[in-house]
Order: sequence, then C-alpha cells, then structure tokens
Amino acid sequence: MSYFDFQTNESFFVNGQAPKYKTYTLRNYHKIPQIRSLPEDIRFAIEVVGNVLPFKANNYVVEELIDWDNIPDDPIFQLTFPQKTMLKPHHFNQMAEVIRYGGSPAEIRETANDIRMQLNPHPAGQLEENTPKLGCEAIPGMQHKYQETALFFPGQGQTCHAYCTFCFRWPQFVGIDELKIAGKEAEQLVGYLRENPQVTDILFTGGDPMVMKTRVLASYIEPLLEAGLPNLRNIRIGTKSLAYWPYKFVTDRDSGEMLDLMKRVTDSGIHLAIMAHYSHPVELETDINREAVHRIRSTGAQIRTQSPLLRHINDNSDTWSEMWREQVKQGMIPYYMFIVRDTGARHHFDIPLDEAWKIFRGAYQQVSGIARTVRGPSMSAGPGKVQVLGVSEVAGEEVYVLRFLQGRNPDWVARPFFAKYDPEAVWLDDLEPAFGEEQFFFEDEYAVLSNGNGHNADEFRFLDN
Repeated sequence: MSYFDFQTNESFFVNGQAPKYKTYTLRNYHKIPQIRSLPEDIRFAIEVVGNVLPFKANNYVVEELIDWDNIPDDPIFQLTFPQKTMLKPHHFNQMAEVIRYGGSPAEIRETANDIRMQLNPHPAGQLEENTPKLGCEAIPGMQHKYQETALFFPGQGQTCHAYCTFCFRWPQFVGIDELKIAGKEAEQLVGYLRENPQVTDILFTGGDPMVMKTRVLASYIEPLLEAGLPNLRNIRIGTKSLAYWPYKFVTDRDSGEMLDLMKRVTDSGIHLAIMAHYSHPVELETDINREAVHRIRSTGAQIRTQSPLLRHINDNSDTWSEMWREQVKQGMIPYYMFIVRDTGARHHFDIPLDEAWKIFRGAYQQVSGIARTVRGPSMSAGPGKVQVLGVSEVAGEEVYVLRFLQGRNPDWVARPFFAKYDPEAVWLDDLEPAFGEEQFFFEDEYAVLSNGNGHNADEFRFLDN
C-alpha cells in the first residue's frame, strides 16, 4: 500500500465509497437530468455539433462545475458542451439536414468527415513538420519542434476525462486513424533521447496521460529513469485531470500509486512538472481540487498552469487575475496564456490580438510579482511560440510588437519584430510586416526548416551553427 493511501480525507468518499467516474457522450447525455429541461434548440445543437467535433463530459463536471441556472452562458458549459456557433452556419446546416431526415450512421460519419477536413485538423504543421526521425525512420507518436523539448503521445493516453470544445487536438478523438498521433514504444523514446543530447525535456501529452492507470504510465516513465540519460533534466505531463477529475490523485484506486510514481521521479533528481490546464476560476474552487493539488505538490512535483484565452469563457482581465491569484495561493505557477489555435471551432472562441493583449495586460496589472511568471498572449504557430508584447507607434507607424518565446531556430527567441497594426487580426498568418518590409525576418529560414519534414540530430546541429 502506498504511503499516500493513508492520507486521504474520508470526506471525499460517499457512503464510504470512492466517487465513480461516469462519462456522458452523444449516446447518453440526454440522461443528465438538467439536460431534459433545456430548450429543444440547445439540445439539437448538441446533437449536430457533437457529431462533428468530439464531445465528452463526466459526472464531476456536470455536478460540481456547471451552473445549470446560467445556461447557455455558463463558462464550463461552453467549455464542455457543443454550441451551435462552434460550427459555421453552412457546416451546421449541412449536418443538421442529414440528422433531420434520419441519415444512416454511415451518412452522418461521411458528412462529419467532410466537414472535419475543412477545419484545419492539424495546425502549425504538427504532422508534416514536427515528426522526428531516428536515422531516416520517422517515429510515430512523437513530435519535436523545439530544440530542448520532445513531445510523446502514449498510445493508451489518447483520450481525456472530458473534452474541451476549443481543443486543438480534437482530431485525436474523432475516430480518423490518419489524424491520430500515438506512440506505443518506450524503447523508441529512450533511443531518440540518447541520439539527441540537446533534448533536456520530455513532455507526455495526448489526449491526457492521466487517463492511464499508474502501471501503464509507469511503463513509459520508468525506462527513462532506468536509462540514466545525462541530458534528461525535466519530465512534464500535460493534463486537464486536476480540473476535470481531481479524484485521480485522491480517491481513485491507484491514486496512491500515481503519487508514488511522481515521487520516484523527483527522488531520482529529475524535475517533474505537471502542466495543468485550468480555463476558469471555478475549476479551482472545489475542495477536491485543492486536495489533489496539495497531494501532487507533496511529491516534490511542481504544477504549472496554462490555458487559451477564449471568447465566452474567460475573455476578461478580472477572470484571469482571479485565476492566477488562486493558483498562486494553492502553490501553483502561472505559466501561459495562449491565443486559441487556428483549428476546429476557433471562430467561436477567437479574440483579436489587440484585445487579447489588453486582456492580458489588464490581468497582469492586478497581480503581484509572484504571479507574473505567466507569459502571453502567445500564439503556438508554425515557426514557434510568438508573444504579443503590445501595440505601439514606431517611426510614425502603429505596429504590433512581437517576439518569439520559442522558435524552430533557437536564435529567433527573444528577438523583437514588428507587424502592421490590424484590429481584426487573430493569428500570426493575419499579420503583415511593418515598415515596408516584404516578409518577417524568420520566413526564409522557416521555409527551409519546414521543408525538412521533421527533426533529427543533424538538423539540430545545423540550427546551433
């Protein structure tokens, strides 16, 4: 038995039993009592959009996080339940027509796939440009975009406790095999890190690695510990589980084992960072979340927090400042505010860059220095993570001031550059260089790097020169 099993507060049990995880999808969401009282148009929209974009909620989200007296405006309802405007009108009508006339499952699936392929399912070149290689062989289930950090997609972790409606990895969950990214072999991961000594960080992502049982996650992590890789300094785990199913770390059957695994990582001398996705303060307010955070931190792991800036959910400064203050209070480290990626239902959530910067600045001004670890607003675009530093007037021209927080070439990082001010711009591709320049400074080199279709050790040696 784990040491952590003795630490669980009995108040989190119901009649002596641990809470049981229950999912809601298109197949059974109508059984949620609160759904039955919603207007027909809202329920029909869930059906239409949920046949195109992935939809899954769970009993914790439904019972603890959503204010059912504030539908459809409740932020967590917007975050987890499909809304009509998450599809553009012609796409909504296309699917609605098939459903109304009683189309077969095959017709619905064909229509959904036709729409999905128009939604930029893999933005920022994540399939074409980020797949790493050992020698000449591509490694499935991995991405390597930035020199120091490699991403690994464990095959058993390609789902989540609930799905975010904004998720840029939505193609993982809609049953189209060629859109999936998943790796099944820890041996390849260790081999790649041995061949690429510039990699200091491995990020386990998905989906959500925390949907896996501890023994499965351990089968990926323990080989890394046993390999004694001198270059591996940090293991990161990207997860929404603290917000969507904090029982994972408190009352689930293997919660103690999971915490033991975390402690084995930190005891080995490798830093463990839990990259927690929180999109609204309400996700931080439950007692079970606070307990889960406390237990993770007791292993020596750190929790860093991140979320996109989302219309209808957290599109004001006060929400962000409240979220960052509460995260710091609970011992977490605010890390990133992202611009929502250019994929899926992006048009429902996106916010012009000028407004995004003002929201970030307004929130940043309201918090103390220890919450100002957060960076943003940041676009995870093809060339790298581009931060909007602000709007200014330079040489008589109104411009966006930008910089790379991460770049395909490390030499791009922290180098300011300028774009013409455009109040309608929502993404890097919407921007044009300022001061009469024909292109941004990185574009020629990015074209060369992106045509390489994946990283290997030789390419990173080129980047260092």
